[in-house]
Amino acid sequence: MRHLFHIILLMFCSLGAFSQVSVDTRIENMQMLIGDQTDLILTVTAPKKSSIIFPYFKRSQYIASGVEVLRNGTSDTLDINDDMIKISKRYTLTAFDEKLYYIPALKISVNRRIYNSKNLALKVISVPVDTLHPEKFFPPKGVQTNPFDWSEWSATFWLSSILIILNLSIYYFWTRLKENKPILVHTQFVKTVFPHQKALNEIENLKAEKLADTDNTKVYYTRLTKVLREYIKERFGFNAMEMTSSEIIYHLQKEGDTVMINELRNLFLTADLVKFAKHSTLINENDANLVNAIEFINTTKTEVKPTIENVEPKLTVKEQQTMRSRYSLKIIISVLTFIGILLLIYIIYQIYLLV
Repeated sequence: MRHLFHIILLMFCSLGAFSQVSVDTRIENMQMLIGDQTDLILTVTAPKKSSIIFPYFKRSQYIASGVEVLRNGTSDTLDINDDMIKISKRYTLTAFDEKLYYIPALKISVNRRIYNSKNLALKVISVPVDTLHPEKFFPPKGVQTNPFDWSEWSATFWLSSILIILNLSIYYFWTRLKENKPILVHTQFVKTVFPHQKALNEIENLKAEKLADTDNTKVYYTRLTKVLREYIKERFGFNAMEMTSSEIIYHLQKEGDTVMINELRNLFLTADLVKFAKHSTLINENDANLVNAIEFINTTKTEVKPTIENVEPKLTVKEQQTMRSRYSLKIIISVLTFIGILLLIYIIYQIYLLV
C-alpha cells in the first residue's frame, strides 16, 4: 500500500508539472502585401531547467503550402518567477500569392513531451491599383547615359598624377640606395685628345719659345725627343719612354716608311750627341730636325673619330660610409610607399563609385 501511495503521489505531481507548460503562437501582421514579410512568434512557458526543443525550418522551406520560412530567429528568455520561464522564438515568413493561408499547429518538445500550438491564418493581398485612372501608368524608363562631368573626375585625375610621381620618386631613391650611389650624380665629360694633336701642340709651344735659336740646344732636343717618345708610345703601343734611340728605331722599322725612319734616326742621333757629348748644332740643323719630327707625326697619325669619355667621380671611403648609414632615408621611402598604397586604394574606390 505504501508503494502504491507513492506512485499515485508522483503521478499527481507530474500532472501538476505538465499543467504548468503552455504554448502560445501568434503572427505580428495577420495581413500583408504580396512579397512582404511578417514574423510568427512561438512562445513556451515552462518550469526552469526544462528541456525545450523548438521546430527548425530550412531557408525557403514551406511552413504551409505557399508560405515560406526565410529565417529562424534567435530565442528570447524571460523569467516569470523563481520557478517559471517564458521562451519566445521568431520565424520570418513570406508569400507571393494573393490568398488566405492556413498555418497548421507547430510541434514543440518540452521534457520529451510534444505540445501543439494553435492553428493560425495569414492573409496575403495584392497591391491596390487605381484602375479608374490608367493615364497615370507609365512604362519603365530606358537606360540613360549620364553626361561626363570633369568636376567628378578631376580629383581622381590629379591624385593619380601625384601617385605616378610618387612611385617614380620612390623607385629612383631606392635604386640609388640599392646601388650605393649618391642621389645626385655629377657626370664629367672629357673629350679625348689624339696623340698627334697633343704632340703637334707641344711642338708649336716649343717653336714659340725659340729655344733652337739660343744656346739651350740640350733643353730643346730633350723636350723634342720627349714629345716624340710620348707620341710613339700612344700611337704604336710600345713603351718608347723606357727605350734607347736604337730600340725605338728597331720597333718603328716594322711599322713605317724607311725614308721617314732614316730622318727620325738622324734626329735621335743628333739629340743623343747634344745631350751626352755636348755636340753643337747649327740653327738650320735644328729647324730641319723640327720639320722632320712634324713630318713624321703627320705621316703616321691615324684619323679616328673623336670619342667622349664619361668619367664618374669616385666616392671616398667616408662618403661610402655615409651612404650606408642612410637608414633613415629607407624608412622615409617605406612610409611613402605605404602612403602610395593607401592612395591607390582610395583612387580605385573613387573610380568604383563613379563608374
